[in-house]
Amino acid sequence: MPASIEQATKVLKENNFKMTKQRRAMIEFLVGTATHKFVEVTSIDDFMRKTFPNMSHNTIYRNISEFANLGIVERQVQGDRASVKFQCDFQHEHHHHFICSNCGKVIELKDCPLSPEITSQLNGCEVTGHLFQIYGLCPDCVNLMNN
Repeated sequence: MPASIEQATKVLKENNFKMTKQRRAMIEFLVGTATHKFVEVTSIDDFMRKTFPNMSHNTIYRNISEFANLGIVERQVQGDRASVKFQCDFQHEHHHHFICSNCGKVIELKDCPLSPEITSQLNGCEVTGHLFQIYGLCPDCVNLMNN
């Protein structure tokens, strides 16, 4: 069993979730397609409904939401489009990304840009979370565009 599937299985068991054949299929799909880029939730829904025709949309979306709450997937919303990617770092769930606007490749950023200079501007506020993503072109896409 690949380490990433093993880690997701461990997280589910630690949180009293059963590893059903549907959850396993969803995790395998995510590991195969959403490890280095975000995948639209509708793509996951399409895959699951083809694999398990009697599975409801609500069950699929509930599992994606549970996976996000457990840190198995990372979620992003742009406009009315929700997408997820498989957790790239189970040891450090708090991290940020560079996302290629052309191919969708995701590069994990090791440092957090939330600085004391920013938080000092929030007099009396308590920061409970934040998201930070940088968009642009990855080296492969830059080379492709320049050739």
